[in-house]
Amino acid sequence: MAATVHGFQTQVTKLLDLLANSLYSNKEVFLRELISNASDAIDKLHFMSLTNQDLIKDDPNFKIQIRADKDAKTLTITDNGIGMTLDEANSHLGTIAESGTEAFMKNLTGDAKRDSQLIGQFGVGFYSAFIVASKVTVLSRSVNAAEDAGVRWESDGNGTFESENVAVPFRGTQIILHIKDDETEFLDTWKLRECITKYSDHISTPVELYEEKYEKPEEGDDKKEPEKKFEYTQVNDAKALWTRTPKDVTEQEYNEFYKHLSHDYQDPITYAHNKVEGDLEYTSLLYVPSKAPWDLYNRENEHGLKLYVQRVFIMDKAEAFLPNYLRFIKGLVDTNALPLNVSRELLQETAVTRKLKKALTKRVLSMLDKLSKDTEKYEKFYAQFGNVLKEGPVEDYDNKEAILKLLRFASTNNNSAVPSVSFDEYISRMKEGQDKIYYLTADSYETAVNSPYLETLKKKGVEVLLMSERVDEWLMGNVNEFAGKEFVSANSQDLKLGSLADEEDKKKEEAAKEENKDLIERFKKALGDKVSDVVVSTRLIDSPSCVISGTNQMMTMQMRRLLEAAGQPVPEDKFTLELNPEHKLVKKAYAEMDEAVFAKWATLIYNQALLADQGAIKDPSAFVKAMNELLLD
Repeated sequence: MAATVHGFQTQVTKLLDLLANSLYSNKEVFLRELISNASDAIDKLHFMSLTNQDLIKDDPNFKIQIRADKDAKTLTITDNGIGMTLDEANSHLGTIAESGTEAFMKNLTGDAKRDSQLIGQFGVGFYSAFIVASKVTVLSRSVNAAEDAGVRWESDGNGTFESENVAVPFRGTQIILHIKDDETEFLDTWKLRECITKYSDHISTPVELYEEKYEKPEEGDDKKEPEKKFEYTQVNDAKALWTRTPKDVTEQEYNEFYKHLSHDYQDPITYAHNKVEGDLEYTSLLYVPSKAPWDLYNRENEHGLKLYVQRVFIMDKAEAFLPNYLRFIKGLVDTNALPLNVSRELLQETAVTRKLKKALTKRVLSMLDKLSKDTEKYEKFYAQFGNVLKEGPVEDYDNKEAILKLLRFASTNNNSAVPSVSFDEYISRMKEGQDKIYYLTADSYETAVNSPYLETLKKKGVEVLLMSERVDEWLMGNVNEFAGKEFVSANSQDLKLGSLADEEDKKKEEAAKEENKDLIERFKKALGDKVSDVVVSTRLIDSPSCVISGTNQMMTMQMRRLLEAAGQPVPEDKFTLELNPEHKLVKKAYAEMDEAVFAKWATLIYNQALLADQGAIKDPSAFVKAMNELLLD
């Protein structure tokens, strides 16, 4: 039967076109990717064989073999792992299954340097073979398949691949790379040995390289030339890196092992390797990536640590060991406290899992706290993962304070949109008599820093944290305090200034209310049921007005916008209009004796306040028309 020709998934075709132009700045990573895949296939079969030794009885010694043929210009990587069926080959080798593919492809620009970084970040695994190969042939046989039910898969990377069932005499997968004319250095055994040692020394499966060996002649036969022969020689150390003593592992080895685990091309920003003995014995190796994955904000996507039990690989992405807000952490946990046949369902229910989750969560938070001492590195980390970390104080009450310590925000104390101020730092420079942490949420940093709600606090020299991420509104709506200091929003009706509000301020406030009764009444009458109330403002210095939700309104305007953007129903809300009676615009309006014209001024001032706070109003055309009429009057 002839092989069937298939078209690649659209995203794969685009990706292969980029790879064919060698966008990877470091081409040798293709070997790391293929060896890592082979190692994963062996790990999976090793686990299955624990309960069914018959699966490997014909070939019990796991290994990965690499052989270069300079005459044929081929490089072959063979493993005796789990193998593939025809359907699995078509699925795994014809599509990119990882989520975020669409976002990934949209970010490709045609700039070779930038795109190569994106490709490396995404991790393309098998497809990296096309960096150095003009054609790739795959022979594979599933562990559960008969010899005549093997698979041949082949492609030149130009939009299609062909596949068919063929006889394959061995279990596992063999990948044959037909090396491009300008990439023949990867047919030199010294180059291959260098790559294996550099990238795959830590893999626990033996990696063997087919090399020339010279056999010395027998003693006394001096005239006989050394006999040249070829054989497979183990190149890597083949000892699980996490089982070694941390002081004996170099930073480069940790970094390469991270790349093997994650298929990331960048070094991690930090890591922690710990062995714990006692009632609960386990070893953990945890990494913080330098870049966020594409699916970071899809909470439904699989994530988690690799699980090993007594150094036997059990499962990928075991999500039971870390809370959701730490889903960006990569790494593994190895324990002897769980059975080898543990399932995902069983993991969720065991006391051991709960203890491990508690311990590993604290380990990660400690690692991040240590990282926060390095300002430059922490800023890079926070730019990638700060927003997902903000989910933590609400999800993980036991560690709420520790997580809040890790959060950073912009501030009126810094002339920068970069979130760099911690709650601890804020408290350290609070004014004498201040016992509250003041903050403001807005759609953008620019909106926040120029907000009229800040005016009286700025005048008093009170620092305000500026929050402009969508998650900030949700976060601050669910936490009340830090280190005993209450959070107070700068746009709340009661600023709770306490001793910061001196007696003179209070007297001015009372006097202003008394002196402007008529002003308030005219505005109330003109605006009618558009507002819930009109009051004289004690917070405004330079702005004519602002709007606030009533004291009993739990939903802030930022939250309303979030719900509207998500298509959720939003209850009707009326706002209190705060007026600055000393502002020229308010005085000009109040001086207008024609009540019809005054009503236009009142509406304009109210809509200005809405626009400044919300960034939009319901009828912008009417607003512009009214403003033009008043300007031309």
